[in-house]
Amino acid sequence: MTLCNKALAVVVAGIVGVLAVACGGGGKPASVVLVTHDSFVVSKSVRKAFERETGLHWRILQSGDAGEALTKAQLTAGNPEGDVFFGVDNNLLSRALAGDVFDTYTPPTLAEVDRRYDLDPEHHVVPVDHSEVCVIYDRDWFANHGLAPPQRMGDLVLPRYRGLTVAENPATSTPGLAFMLATIARYGNSGWREYWKKLRTNKALVTDGWEEAYYARFTGGSEHGRYPIVVSYSTDPAAAVVGTKLTRSPVSVIQDTCFRQIEFAGVLRGAHNVDGARKLIDFMLSNRFQAGMPLTMYVLPTRNGVRLPEVFRRFAPTIAHPLDLPASEIGANRERWVSQWTDTVLR
Repeated sequence: MTLCNKALAVVVAGIVGVLAVACGGGGKPASVVLVTHDSFVVSKSVRKAFERETGLHWRILQSGDAGEALTKAQLTAGNPEGDVFFGVDNNLLSRALAGDVFDTYTPPTLAEVDRRYDLDPEHHVVPVDHSEVCVIYDRDWFANHGLAPPQRMGDLVLPRYRGLTVAENPATSTPGLAFMLATIARYGNSGWREYWKKLRTNKALVTDGWEEAYYARFTGGSEHGRYPIVVSYSTDPAAAVVGTKLTRSPVSVIQDTCFRQIEFAGVLRGAHNVDGARKLIDFMLSNRFQAGMPLTMYVLPTRNGVRLPEVFRRFAPTIAHPLDLPASEIGANRERWVSQWTDTVLR
């Protein structure tokens, strides 16, 4: 072999080595990046199961609450920070679709998902979980004060419940938005603002977000709380019992107030790892991931046949007929409704 041939062989060998590393041979595994909100939680065992099954490294990029995360995804549409976005709910769905954030993908596992939750026929996004937003109350507070708890949405404006309710601002909170929509679904365009006027007259408190409402103002979430009624989630009775020896949940749901909330995931347009993104979507609809959500994010699976943890079977009520509005109607009116709510409640 001549000196030139030896040199050429060395160069070729070097190129092959570089290509092998770049393609994953002997280097770090390729990554798939999930962009989501700050409330997303997945157990280590479930995360490792995905990585073991796919050979991919799963990175999670959290970007504030659901609204903030979606805004960032819209601003980077076509050149995203990650590969998959999780956390769009049915109340923000039209905004996400109008922003051209997602590519379409119909995962084979979608056949196992309850059709009630599949709201995008083109499958820019697919439904991953649901958890109804409801008014809940502190059972012990009402028992200790000798007052019967409210049973219907209309009860909250009664004089005997004056100064007892805390809700969230729909302009800054997803449960706050859901509850505003619940009042629209219940009372219609002609009556929902009048309901909020009565609620304001009845000294309901409004906070910017759920964390303050539940953990600072609600008597069931803080020893310093002063409000025994709060806008929260249908899974709260189960969440309040997890890790305890309680045989009865300290909080209860007013089922008449519940509004359906569904969270979706989709492949981001311009994703660097499209194949990995699709594998992650498939995994999020798998029985393994769906079964783990209740005890990490306190949400319910959209996949049929997933067995819930015992604490959810015992304590989380089934909301058979939650209030609902079409996503298209929400999209066409959301900004106007929030503006009207602001004029009615805060000004």
